Amino acid sequence: MGPSGGTTGALGGAMSGGSHVGGGSTGGGLGVGGTPALGGSFNSGGGIGAGGFTFPGMGGSIFPGAGGAPSGGTSNGGAPSSGGGSTTGGAPSTGGAPAELDCNATMPTSGSTQHSGNGQGGAGNLAWEIWSNMGTGDLVTYPGTSFSAHWNNSGDYLGRVGYEWGGFNMTPKAYEEYGAITAQFVAKKNGTGGSYNYIGVYGWSNDPCVEWYIIDDSFNTLPFNPGGTTSKGEVTIDGGTYVVYTRNTSGTGGSRCSGTSNWIQYYSIRKGAHSCGTISVSEHFDYWKSQSMPLGKLLEAKILVEAGGGVGSVEFPVANVMVENE
Repeated sequence: MGPSGGTTGALGGAMSGGSHVGGGSTGGGLGVGGTPALGGSFNSGGGIGAGGFTFPGMGGSIFPGAGGAPSGGTSNGGAPSSGGGSTTGGAPSTGGAPAELDCNATMPTSGSTQHSGNGQGGAGNLAWEIWSNMGTGDLVTYPGTSFSAHWNNSGDYLGRVGYEWGGFNMTPKAYEEYGAITAQFVAKKNGTGGSYNYIGVYGWSNDPCVEWYIIDDSFNTLPFNPGGTTSKGEVTIDGGTYVVYTRNTSGTGGSRCSGTSNWIQYYSIRKGAHSCGTISVSEHFDYWKSQSMPLGKLLEAKILVEAGGGVGSVEFPVANVMVENE
């Protein structure tokens, strides 16, 4: 995460997070005392701002051709795909084991939709989001959940795609009620990502208000210490060892939790980056719970890239979040 303090972008109301400002840096370029919470999230209990928020494209997917699932899985909106570069990744699965991960997957060659400025959209439980404190970046979505992110000295750029339970006038539930939550990603990095940057899975919960991160890759060296943290030990999950931290933070633009300007952050940060992997998200939640780091009602779980500067991009031919009971 970035330096502490924090401002938040706005889109029809308070968007969660934004870039935190002030403070020094430590731990491989990460700022001390706070992190940039992801800009442009939905407020809990109905979305952005008072009166709720409706995603563009409701009634039809904002991902052209969404509904293809990973080979071997089932999807929320169509039949399983037969594989191939352009459909690798597919839509979020419901039930069953994750498909075999192809680390050589390629990006789709058609059906792209470009998003710029600060915004979000989605249909069903699937959502995309882009935010930058300087507005100099874009997010390109493809059929299924493949996407690419691009920034140009944006200061703090954030892009993510995955599951959303805090918008669409839905009622979030405790993570245990969703069964196993698993993510798969393939990330192909180019250029630079500034003094802090990371790739992994991100989300929020409320009751208590928690902003959480599982970080598996970076343009910089992993692991790092975000600063101002309390260590919660180490845990081995999916063949990798993660250092775990918690800390309190605040931001001027508000959090995803209504009326909350101070909240808790949880981190699982992998020792040694990898650009292709399966992340057993629920196992991180279970470990956090064992360390007196409880999650409340789960608002989102999305594949994330954040860059604190530089000029670069990440392609995600695979960016799946799979939920057992959905």
